[in-house]
Amino acid sequence: MRIGATFPQTRFLGDPVAARDFAQAAEELGYTHVLVYDHVLGAEHAGRDPKLWGPYTEHDPFHEPLVLLGFLAGATSRIELGTAVVVLPQRQTALVAKQAAEIDLLSGGRFRLGVGVGWNYVEYESLNEDYSTRGARCTEQVEVLRRLWTEPLVDFEGRFHRIDRASILPRPARSIPIWFGGFKEPSLRRAARLGDGFTFSGKPHLLVEGAGRLRELLHEAGREGDPFGFEAFVEYEPGPEHWQEDIRTYEEAGFTHLAMRSIDAGLPDPQAHIDALATYAEAVGLRPTA
Repeated sequence: MRIGATFPQTRFLGDPVAARDFAQAAEELGYTHVLVYDHVLGAEHAGRDPKLWGPYTEHDPFHEPLVLLGFLAGATSRIELGTAVVVLPQRQTALVAKQAAEIDLLSGGRFRLGVGVGWNYVEYESLNEDYSTRGARCTEQVEVLRRLWTEPLVDFEGRFHRIDRASILPRPARSIPIWFGGFKEPSLRRAARLGDGFTFSGKPHLLVEGAGRLRELLHEAGREGDPFGFEAFVEYEPGPEHWQEDIRTYEEAGFTHLAMRSIDAGLPDPQAHIDALATYAEAVGLRPTA
């Protein structure tokens, strides 16, 4: 089981020293990866039709995830860095390919691109992208990303993209792993066809059920024996008595990764989140690295 930490985006308020210290502490304490969330814009929820149902508003700060991970790549040397998730369909695909390749190169092959389709239609509209076609666009984007990372010249024409004999340089030394995130059936189906892994969030019993459903879909797609990562977000807030139970639950369900979240634990400042890394690491038996 690989145990990582989730960067508490909304709690760090643009503090570069705290961001660096969080990633370095995670690396030194033996966490295997750090994950970051994505929102470009926060929107006011009041008076919307349809309603915005997600948890974040215009009051929640978010570091831009790919820029943040480039910064953290320079501050660390071993820990894996990833998004969980970047809202891919509201971004330009070729630009994401270029940014992801750069992070992977500068980090020495430590980047994982987690993608999802999001929930904030206001954000899509503001970025001049179509919310209603986000699922289909995401599917095509994954193909375009992988081709841009691996082919010296890409000639592609799809529903959403046209690339006329062009490429990115430098390209990554490998095809960067693409994980999906979410909790609905279309996301699971997309991951089963196209993904290298899936990050689940929600109540433990729902995550276990979701993992079971994803295994069925992987079997249907002929990918039952392929390497595939299963990751669960686990909460810091319940306390040490629940942490080992979480690990047992997810190990028994065949999960390969966990990511500890302290973002909703009510901690007062960035240092408290860094201290939480140490508390959790000691409780679950992570081994500090030299």
